[in-house]
Amino acid sequence: MARLDGKVAFVTGAAQGIGLAVAQRFTADGATVVVSDIDDARTQEAVQAVGGGASGIACDVSDEAQVQALVDGVVQQHGRIDVAVANAGIAIVEPTVGSTLENWRKVTSVNLDGVFLTLTKAGAQMASQGGGSLITIASITALAGTPLIGSYAAAKAGAVNVTKTVNTELRQHGVRANAICPGFVDTELVRTNKHVFEEALGIEDFDALIEQKEGRYGRPEEVAALASFLASDRSAFCSGGHYVLDGGARASAL
Repeated sequence: MARLDGKVAFVTGAAQGIGLAVAQRFTADGATVVVSDIDDARTQEAVQAVGGGASGIACDVSDEAQVQALVDGVVQQHGRIDVAVANAGIAIVEPTVGSTLENWRKVTSVNLDGVFLTLTKAGAQMASQGGGSLITIASITALAGTPLIGSYAAAKAGAVNVTKTVNTELRQHGVRANAICPGFVDTELVRTNKHVFEEALGIEDFDALIEQKEGRYGRPEEVAALASFLASDRSAFCSGGHYVLDGGARASAL
């Protein structure tokens, strides 16, 4: 028996990168998966990439009505929600000092407001049905100041905290909420912005820096494997945690 047999899950930001890998792993592990991204075209692309009977519901996670519609849609299709993954995120790479409030709010509306809305809307449904697993894809940037992505890091820190708070409030209803904090993972978001870090920080080779700190880039499939564990009943005693997945980057001062 696959570890997620019989479970109904949805994943936000599932069109690429970590979100897509999570949706694919959940499907492989036996779950019924609903994938979501910001517009219908991207969502349908994700449905095709995931396969396995997946369906899709487009959602802008910064919009409360759309998140509620996503949750309601999953329940209408499948009767319940056992797992919800708050993965959708964006980044604007620029110095924090000198950035604009508009850019700050653009990032935090997705990376923090979106997590808040996903966890609370899905969490309320889970509490009403007697249990479920909420998973936030955060970042090791939540745990330390990080140059050029201050809005992203601050939002991820808030996302970890709200995950723990929701866990505390809902655990009496059988709902668990946990956060995963990956290091730098080989995704389009990272690849697109490597040169920005190099130029702004005077780094000759960003890849070499990651190799020094983490040993290598993480892979989306590795984050997905941890997400699958946290979604499964095997992690029943994992409640309100944040799990660092960074190849040992934070374990060493050098």
